[in-house]
Amino acid sequence: MSGRGKGKTSGTKCPVYLAAVLEYLAAEVLELAGNAARDNKKTRIVPRHIQLAVRNDEELSKLLAGVTIAEGGVLPNIQSVLLPKKSAKAE
Repeated sequence: MSGRGKGKTSGTKCPVYLAAVLEYLAAEVLELAGNAARDNKKTRIVPRHIQLAVRNDEELSKLLAGVTIAEGGVLPNIQSVLLPKKSAKAE
């Protein structure tokens, strides 16, 4: 059992880099969620605003595709077939 516990060690800069990446992601999500809250005329960010922010951003949505946000709800989506047809004549 001499080889046990002798794996590759990460460098000394790895934790610093990881912290910077996590800080950037948190700032990005909070900025977008704050914008969503402001759009809804609210002053407090709730999980619904985080859900809207993440799912409306293409890259964050791809990154967090398998993540369920509790109390986040779903994105509003109406199929184009169900929308009323615009008439050619405007009276």
